[in-house]
Amino acid sequence: MSFSRRQPPLRPPDPGRRGEGDSLVRRVQTVVMAADPVLRAGIVNLLDHRSEIELLAEDGPGRDPLILMCADDAGELLAGGPQPAPKPAYTVLVVSRMNKAQLLEVVELGVTAVVWRREATADRLVRAVQLVDKGAGDLPADLLGGLLGEVGRARRARGTATEALPMGLSSREVDVIRLVSEGMETKEIAAKLCYSERTIKGVLHDVMTRLELRNRAHVVAHAAREGYLRWT
Repeated sequence: MSFSRRQPPLRPPDPGRRGEGDSLVRRVQTVVMAADPVLRAGIVNLLDHRSEIELLAEDGPGRDPLILMCADDAGELLAGGPQPAPKPAYTVLVVSRMNKAQLLEVVELGVTAVVWRREATADRLVRAVQLVDKGAGDLPADLLGGLLGEVGRARRARGTATEALPMGLSSREVDVIRLVSEGMETKEIAAKLCYSERTIKGVLHDVMTRLELRNRAHVVAHAAREGYLRWT
């Protein structure tokens, strides 16, 4: 399976639904992709009646939806070699198995959030989709630690762990990225560093634009690989 795989279309989108209290709920346009039709049907069934999600067919004209990709093993995404990231690179991955090296690869392909299949309740999936739709990431704590550890081990294996830090990131940018790597959200980072939330979002946006990185997880991976994040 790759990011370009096509699946049978879902039902056509219907008008915005009303949630609790009969107030209009913002619905995130989402396409579900999976090589396994049973797995795909299960995810669709979980989300089909959620007021926060609007499920679309993959080939809907003029749309640029968030992608929710489902796989039993992350190797299914990587078996065909490097694939172009979705455009825009807003992707939630639901997966049963993934090792640390694969995590680094899928982040670089454009995955912004990861949900373990065993934890993929409707509420958990909606939360991941909403976070990604807002420009945030959502990696489980065990995976985030694994991502950083994998990059650190790769650097040490190359004998570069003690090299001087390269130029390119300011001290403020490094401070923000370090807190992102610890799992903090924008509001928490702003409070910790005594900046506004707007400033923190601007810092991350500038880094992603300047270095052509796709999302927060990709920023953390890049900073770790280049030696900006220290290891214990």
